Amino acid sequence: MAITPSRKKVLAVVLAGGEGKRLMPLTADRAKPAVPFGGIYRLIDFALSNVVNSGYLKVVVLTQYKSHSLDRHVTTTWRMSNLLGNYVTPVPAQQRVGKRWYLGSADAIFQSLNLLTDERPDIVVVVGADHVYRMDFSQMVADHVESGAGCTVAAIRQPISLADQFGVIDVDPANPQKIRAFLEKPTDPVGLPDSPDEVLASMGNYVFTADALVDAVTRDADRGESKHDMGGDIVPWFVDKAESAVYDYKDNEVPGSTDRDRGYWRDVGTMRSYYDAHKDLVSPLPVFNLYNNAWPIYTSYGPHPPAKLVEGASGAGVSTFNSILSPGVVVSGGSVNQSVLSPAVWVKDGAEVSDSVLMDGVQVGEGAVVRNAIIDKGVVVPPGARIGVDHEEDRARGFVVDEGLTVLAKQQKVPQD
Repeated sequence: MAITPSRKKVLAVVLAGGEGKRLMPLTADRAKPAVPFGGIYRLIDFALSNVVNSGYLKVVVLTQYKSHSLDRHVTTTWRMSNLLGNYVTPVPAQQRVGKRWYLGSADAIFQSLNLLTDERPDIVVVVGADHVYRMDFSQMVADHVESGAGCTVAAIRQPISLADQFGVIDVDPANPQKIRAFLEKPTDPVGLPDSPDEVLASMGNYVFTADALVDAVTRDADRGESKHDMGGDIVPWFVDKAESAVYDYKDNEVPGSTDRDRGYWRDVGTMRSYYDAHKDLVSPLPVFNLYNNAWPIYTSYGPHPPAKLVEGASGAGVSTFNSILSPGVVVSGGSVNQSVLSPAVWVKDGAEVSDSVLMDGVQVGEGAVVRNAIIDKGVVVPPGARIGVDHEEDRARGFVVDEGLTVLAKQQKVPQD
């Protein structure tokens, strides 16, 4: 008797080794998946929440670059009951096949095949760790099993004008679920059969039949010309064998989603996209809804008290709108507008914070002004200081100015004016 998709044994592999060079200085001290997001979360929490909400409770997280912060977060936050053998565990690069680190995402899986040997899954779900979205992977697994493919790629529809920014999936017009070619940043793509102005862009999420994945990454390891990349090398190998399928993200139905936030997906690989994704959170009707309790995003943010808004020592009142205030935040006679404040941020008397992202423990002194800024953990903004007001002034003080945003590194010193 055939095994139904719900009875398949599934192992989830989260690829979390990303260096995140384009997010410097936020990644100066941590891997990209460990970058804080949305006040209380880390980027990896979105991938892990999607996996466990999909019902897959055996999860390995492959790490490499500057992984201490990420390892600590996963091990202290993502604890499963071991009664049924469930787990979320970080697995660092182990040099099992030689004295070298991972050469690419496919090589990361090849060097970690012992995990598949130990678990013996029927299906392997492979996901990236640095995107913001909700997705029920069980629906994709069901489609994969029904298709009989060895590899299924999750894809999101994008305007054809943006095709040169993505890995694009060219589908067979006679069978739109079948991949005809995988194109890396094409300049002359063909639109979809049912939507000529759109293309399918890879989301970096995959479902594999376990034996087919083992065969593919093992063969790829012996190819000297390979970049050992899942999208660039493994998927085309399945395409050439006519064993690849595509899963259209628009067909994914997540409980609790609304017409406004259904289908939301953001690659936060640049400072501007990271900032814009935060702005998506703070509108009155958010484009991405953190408050969907039917599909929660799990995390841990420590023993912080509730947020507190009080008048300042001078008697000045508090002004705040369209903002997210995390537990432990204190706004004392200051104003916070269109911003996201992480736990234990303190905005003092007469200070102004607008259109900014402040991470854990940032203090904004009396009368200081912070605009269009991203400030990493532990920064103390002195009284009267200005950040994000004058970019030339910011550069002169050693701050990063990127795409109109002023960015301060973790615990970076701010000169007293």
